[in-house]
Amino acid sequence: MKGPEFLKYVNPVLTTLQENGGAGDSSDVIEQVINKLGITEAELEETTANGQSKIRNQIQWARFYLFKAGLIDNAQRGIWRLTNEGLESKLNDDGVYSLFKKVQDSVKKSTPTKKEEPKFETIPTEDEEHSVGLISLIQSLPASGFEKLCKRLLTEIGINEIIITGGSGDQGIDGKGVVKLNDVVSLNIVFQCKRYKETVSPHHVRDFRGAMQGRGEKGLVITTGRFTKEAKAEASRDGVTPIELIDGNRLVELFEKYRLGLKPVTVFEIDHDFFKPFN
Repeated sequence: MKGPEFLKYVNPVLTTLQENGGAGDSSDVIEQVINKLGITEAELEETTANGQSKIRNQIQWARFYLFKAGLIDNAQRGIWRLTNEGLESKLNDDGVYSLFKKVQDSVKKSTPTKKEEPKFETIPTEDEEHSVGLISLIQSLPASGFEKLCKRLLTEIGINEIIITGGSGDQGIDGKGVVKLNDVVSLNIVFQCKRYKETVSPHHVRDFRGAMQGRGEKGLVITTGRFTKEAKAEASRDGVTPIELIDGNRLVELFEKYRLGLKPVTVFEIDHDFFKPFN
């Protein structure tokens, strides 16, 4: 395919959203695209200069160009939703390249001063540039600090009576809490905090499940890294206690949702169509 490497993800993003009925959580859509294309763990390990997953970064660029082409709207943060045009669109390789050139040309026409061509090594403007910085900051915390931070997050989410239990005899359990389902029924939650830069493997999930037996009805593993496909499969395997997984991307989304350590800012974009009647 002609053009930048990320263009090969434009159609998979478009068709995945169409198959989902037109919308999806950004993290879920990215994972579906990865699974659809059979991308390997080794490929996912490749990173850009700022430490981001190269594959995920390129999928974000594909979404950005679909947005600029009017096929995806930008109404809700964290949700990728097709416009009516996007729902009906079908693109071949030539169509994808035409879309790319059309967006490039529109940007050049609407920008009074000449700008350099994007290098496609950084997150597009509409995608939160704070994500990498936030994860890096969290990864730099001491283990005890990360556990306390997870306690704060889980408290915001609605888990009660949280106690940090991490220590030499914790057997992989870093904390526990209670989720009140109603006035009389509660669930005991146990959680593990992994301040990782690398991936969390299935044996970590199995070990945690073994440690939580008899100590809670629900398990939760939180990491600043990511879970392998096998780890995700192990977490939801039939016949055993299911374990909820929160990876680095989901962690950023939760920090955004509950406004933890992040200050929202307003960004304006010039609406050039508004000014046309005045020329």
